[in-house]
Amino acid sequence: MEIRDKLRSVLLTSEDAARVDAPGRRDAAVLVPLFVAGGDLHAVFTKRREDLAHHAGEISFPGGGRDSPDEDLRMTALRETEEEIGLPRDAVEILGALPATPTFVSDYRILPFVGLIEAGHAWRLQPTEVDEVLELSIPDLIRGYEHKRVKQIPFRTTTYTVRGALVWGATARIVASLLERIEPLAGA
Repeated sequence: MEIRDKLRSVLLTSEDAARVDAPGRRDAAVLVPLFVAGGDLHAVFTKRREDLAHHAGEISFPGGGRDSPDEDLRMTALRETEEEIGLPRDAVEILGALPATPTFVSDYRILPFVGLIEAGHAWRLQPTEVDEVLELSIPDLIRGYEHKRVKQIPFRTTTYTVRGALVWGATARIVASLLERIEPLAGA
């Protein structure tokens, strides 16, 4: 069985994912771009600029809010990814989705779409939003798991640290959801 078939078998359909109840007044979507390199599955993240009003300096998946209330959230994820990191929409094969995830500070309900891409993209960063693109292997994310306090949060939360890059908040909850489903496939 090919990796794309294995991934499809453990992901939700877009429709099922959209039906998962999660808090948030505004809908948003992210793309979880995955690729295989060196025998390992990798995920693509962005590091947001330090001077942004919301989620400054945080590591996230590319994505954002809808342009219009009737925009399909899959198209939102693909459009935002193309704008933020230059990944063409036609270079992504959407395989499925993960359950909706809330952001507590900005009150978004994020629908994560998982897409398979080829390795070796030359990223074109949107300079007003993105500082860096990070390609992190799934095995490194698994090894980087911790449950700890971050910033001013008064409780322990799920985090992943890889080569000094700290993934936390809604993005870490999305990663946890992904890993629950694909951990057995991580070396595929």
